[in-house]
Amino acid sequence: MFEGFTDERVDVGEVELRVRYAGQGPPVLLVHGHPRTGSTWHRVAPQLVERGFTVVCPDMRGYGQSGKAPIRADHSQQSKRAVAGDLVRLMSALGHPTFSLVGHDRGCYVALRLALDHPGTVDRLVVMDGVPISEALARCDATFAREWYHWFFFAQPSTPERVINADPDAWYANVRPDRMGAENYRETHAAIHDENTVRAMLEDYRAGLGVDREHEEADRRAGRTVRCPTLYLWSARDDMERLYGDPVAVWRPWVDDLRGEPIDSGHHVAEENPDALTAALTRFLTPAGS
Repeated sequence: MFEGFTDERVDVGEVELRVRYAGQGPPVLLVHGHPRTGSTWHRVAPQLVERGFTVVCPDMRGYGQSGKAPIRADHSQQSKRAVAGDLVRLMSALGHPTFSLVGHDRGCYVALRLALDHPGTVDRLVVMDGVPISEALARCDATFAREWYHWFFFAQPSTPERVINADPDAWYANVRPDRMGAENYRETHAAIHDENTVRAMLEDYRAGLGVDREHEEADRRAGRTVRCPTLYLWSARDDMERLYGDPVAVWRPWVDDLRGEPIDSGHHVAEENPDALTAALTRFLTPAGS
């Protein structure tokens, strides 16, 4: 897994991030979701390197083998703003003051926040399998509450930790080697069995219902939008269309230059249909005239 990639820890201030990177050419930062680590990209990242990109795959703060920040009362240590700041500093440390950005699941909220907070750093943005947190909450109905109940369960104090840590394999039943690949599975399995990582991942959701929503609502009041070209990808066999009808329409007020397309896959598209995802990313991220 990640043959030929550098694997190291980079100090970004409040935490150290575990990161893998390789390649020559335009830099692309790939941001994973919950409960994955940077290893979720192991079938995509090498293909992008072969296509001429420099590819960077970190574990977000709190996740995997990256550092865990001290917990604050408002959970802002795990806010998307804090995570985005880490990633900007990471890319600068690696010599990439500007880059393209891809975020999946919880990573798509981080990618949105990074593009809004640091607009000069992002050349092209890809967001996958999510809509802005404030939009999801504004549209929350019985279907969302039934199928995405974990957002609200994870926000409760202490109980989610006790439930998950009692049997992580039962809670995260979709963490399976036959679907993920053996090494990716081992890495993710170790993460969900680490009580500090579980706590930090829950803090991600607690921040989501509080400070992250507040940050997005402040953006809308101020009229801030994503300025760079943006691609929205969603898994055709997941629930984006069932929840939102046309998910691209939900993103349109947030983005100046938006396009979208589905990928024939379940939710974990980088693991389930890496070839189609790599093709879509390559088409969108390849500089004009290349």
